[in-house]
Amino acid sequence: MNDTNSNWRKNAHPRTVSLQNGLRSALDFSDTSDFEDANRGFIGTIEDATIRNASGKVVWSQKDYAFLDGADAPFTVNPSLWRMSKLNKIHGLFKVCDRIYQVRGFDLANITFIEGDTGLIVIDPLTFEEPARAALDLYEKHFGPRKVLAVMYSHSHRDHYGGVKGVVSEEDVAAGKVQIIAPEGFMEEVMSESLLAGIPSRRRAEFQVGTYLEPGPQAHVDSGLGKGMGTGTSGLIPPTHLITHTGERMLIDGVEVVFQMTPGTEAPAEMNFYFPQMRALNMAENACHTMHNLCPIRGAKVRDALAWASYLDESVDLYAGQADVCLAQHHWPTWGAEKVVTFLSEQRDLYRYLHDQTLRLMSHGLTPREISEQLMMPSELSRRWSTRGYYGAVVHNVQAIYAFYMGPYDGNPVNLNPLPPSAAAAKYMEYAGGAEHAIARAREDFERGEFRWVAQIMNQAVFADSTNQAARQLCADAFEQLGYQAESATWRNAYLLGARELREGLRPREKDGNRISPGVVSKLPMPLFFDFIAIRVVGERVEGQTVLFDWQMTDEKSCTKVTLSNGALSHRPGSHGEAADAVLQTTRAGLFQALQAEIGFAGAVQSGDVRITGNAKQVLALLAGLDSFDPLFNVVEP
Repeated sequence: MNDTNSNWRKNAHPRTVSLQNGLRSALDFSDTSDFEDANRGFIGTIEDATIRNASGKVVWSQKDYAFLDGADAPFTVNPSLWRMSKLNKIHGLFKVCDRIYQVRGFDLANITFIEGDTGLIVIDPLTFEEPARAALDLYEKHFGPRKVLAVMYSHSHRDHYGGVKGVVSEEDVAAGKVQIIAPEGFMEEVMSESLLAGIPSRRRAEFQVGTYLEPGPQAHVDSGLGKGMGTGTSGLIPPTHLITHTGERMLIDGVEVVFQMTPGTEAPAEMNFYFPQMRALNMAENACHTMHNLCPIRGAKVRDALAWASYLDESVDLYAGQADVCLAQHHWPTWGAEKVVTFLSEQRDLYRYLHDQTLRLMSHGLTPREISEQLMMPSELSRRWSTRGYYGAVVHNVQAIYAFYMGPYDGNPVNLNPLPPSAAAAKYMEYAGGAEHAIARAREDFERGEFRWVAQIMNQAVFADSTNQAARQLCADAFEQLGYQAESATWRNAYLLGARELREGLRPREKDGNRISPGVVSKLPMPLFFDFIAIRVVGERVEGQTVLFDWQMTDEKSCTKVTLSNGALSHRPGSHGEAADAVLQTTRAGLFQALQAEIGFAGAVQSGDVRITGNAKQVLALLAGLDSFDPLFNVVEP
């Protein structure tokens, strides 16, 4: 996070100050039990949690968050979010219970170490290799070297698998020295969320976690689940063993693990872990100290609130009285059998209430915006710190539940085929008597503290004319106040990054952070690989072409028949036989080379990493013509 220009930032508006003071009075800030739990079992850390890559560049640090050490929240930060930001600043190695340790605050997620009889089991090796390695080094500094014998991915989001090569090598996995354990459907969901929709999701994730906002009380303070995302080297080693059903057990280096499958909850492929010897329950990301997202603002498949509540109820039923500690892959643990049951029950009730009340109000004919405007959480739940919306929020969770059952259409025919944003915005400004008149009215509304409306109408002015600086600045000012007010860290980050991009434009920077890693793509099961290739086919370029070719992975002794017709690329296991126009042969290593931007498939053919017999020109033309994506597209302007 790096930003030296802060001159444009504004102070909190009187309306924002009033709202912050109101929240200070409504919540019990004298309750410090979470701080006691977040510090419990502390063993040690590295200074400021500063982590560097092999070339010495800082890829993660909490040094610039020293401003959070202040006792009281400034008016530019929601006081409840300020409290969570202080909690997420706590970093280091912590003992959870006998044989279980966590490193927290080195990444958005936690990494968990479980001591076996001879080695270590790792749960969720973070987003990037450098923090994962630093976490393992910290453990070994205090307890000596131990061989990692197994890695368990709790679910299919990148912050829970991307750093795997920081703790184990591909060679050891291939040799059978390390198991990689994941829930059934893991690779398919990694493909779906991280790769098929990876470019727009990662760009939108910049808004969700505030990747390019600098730390400060008028900018980035937190990301809700953790401090932030960081940077570094990300990869993937596919699972060697899949867990398929609840109650499945494994004995790994003397440690018994009982699995609870929770598909369709926080991730499409996810599982919880129970360790009976330690009476410890790991809830993956299904029960953290926040209201979670039912659809993150970065974009994802909508999650099933009813299933989420049901699996939490199952967790209570399975493990009540059997777990003395409940930990997760974000935030800090909860200790005590009764407290564990209370915590899980409140999380269950949170998602069940959101689900049931949204469906109830839907049945009265209310639309998502109408429901979210009036739906209030029960007072008992709303007073619990662990059910407040630091990562999710009632508003977009209601919208997610509605979309899960009804899709994006709200039933009003006006929304069947509306004008696209810029065309509609031009008409709005025309009907408003011109942008100058609309801006003058909006300034009056801003002074009254009507920031939501000012943002809406100035967004129309910006999409009608993106060069209108007055509209851009006023929209940014409204975004900023909404960001200051937001209890949800993801909302705050989105508003404040939106404000900055309106004021300064989209800053030039390295695009690689949003690109899909060739190392990940080259490891995909072949059906998923071809799905990834298919979304890059430019339909109009290949219209009228029909190409049949076989794709052979010689090191895996597999063959896929690939068909291009009517602009669509289809694939199935098998061979076209004599009908094939060409046959392409490669290995996983060759595929990795071909996916390097500076080499490409043509270069891989020249080097011998890829061989094509038959109509090579036709196949290479298809592969060379695949679309490329600019990951730095506009969001808050056309």
